[in-house]
Amino acid sequence: MRRRMGRPGLIGLAARTAVVAGTATAVSGAVAGSSQRKAQQQAEQEQYQAAQQQAAMQQAAADAVAQQQAAAAYASPPAPAAPAAGVDVVAELQKLAGLKEAGILNDAEFAAAKAKLLG
Repeated sequence: MRRRMGRPGLIGLAARTAVVAGTATAVSGAVAGSSQRKAQQQAEQEQYQAAQQQAAMQQAAADAVAQQQAAAAYASPPAPAAPAAGVDVVAELQKLAGLKEAGILNDAEFAAAKAKLLG
């Protein structure tokens, strides 16, 4: 048998086409997979950064609340009201005690009036 030289036959042409097509498919699959992995890594990085930013904002809010609570705890209590000018406190207390003994005021009313008088 003699070997034929020159152009490949039908089977050789089909084989070459299959190899080229297979290689192209493999390369395009690798490129697509690589692009997909890069996109996935970028999305994960963005999610991580968003989570870090959210945690920082929550920490700042918690710190602000703690500072407000600490400031409120250390704030001085309001000054007691000074008795009205010209009012004799002892005389008013004696009058309230007399009303209580007479039954006009009960214990709760007497305590409230005394607290109001003393400021």
